[in-house]
Amino acid sequence: MIKKHWKTLLITSIITLLPIVAGLLLWNKLPEKMPIHWNAEGVVDGWGSKAFAVFGLPGIMLAAQWLCALGTSADPKKANHPEKVLHLVLWIIPVLSIVLFAITYAAALGKQVRVEVILPVLIGLIFTIIGNYMPKCKQNYTIGIKIPWTLNSEENWNKTHRFAGILWVIGGILIMATAFLGKIWISLPIVLVMALIPMLYSYILHRKGV
Repeated sequence: MIKKHWKTLLITSIITLLPIVAGLLLWNKLPEKMPIHWNAEGVVDGWGSKAFAVFGLPGIMLAAQWLCALGTSADPKKANHPEKVLHLVLWIIPVLSIVLFAITYAAALGKQVRVEVILPVLIGLIFTIIGNYMPKCKQNYTIGIKIPWTLNSEENWNKTHRFAGILWVIGGILIMATAFLGKIWISLPIVLVMALIPMLYSYILHRKGV
C-alpha cells in the first residue's frame, strides 16, 4: 500500500502537518494556554501549551496517519482492499486535521466556534461516506467489521457489510441532523447502535449457518 500510494501518502502527510505552518504564522497572536478538548456540550474542558497545540497535536495526527498506512500494508489480505477505500483511509485524518485545528486556532483567538454543530456534521459526513463504501470491502484484517464470524465466512462478511453500509449511511445522516440540536452527546447513542447492531446481525447470520 505504501509503495503503491506513496504520492498520496506524502501529500496527505503534508496536509496533516499544515496546521503547524498556520500555527507559526499565528504564533505571536496565540495565547500560551490553548483549548485542545471540548466536552459533549461543546464547552472547552481541556487546555494545553501553545507549543503542544501547534507542534505536538499535528505530530500525533501524523503518527496516526502512518499507523493506518502501515497497518493496511501489513494486512495478509491487502489485495482485497479496494482502491477507493484505501484513498478514503488516507484522506480521513488529513481532513480531520485541517478542520480540528481550524476550530482550535479560532477558539484560541477568541472567536466563537460552534463545536457542538461542526463536529456532528463532520463526524456524520465521515460515517455516511464510509457507509457508502463499506459494501465494497472484501474480507481483510484491517478495514471493516473484523469479528470472528465475518472473518470465518466470506458470505457472512459480505452480508454484514451490506447491512452495515446501509445502517452507517442512515446513522451518519441522523448524526448530522443532531447538529441542529446543539448537543454533541445526542449522537453518541447513534454511534453505539451503528457499532453494535452489525455485530449482532453477523452473529445471527452465524447462528443460521452463514
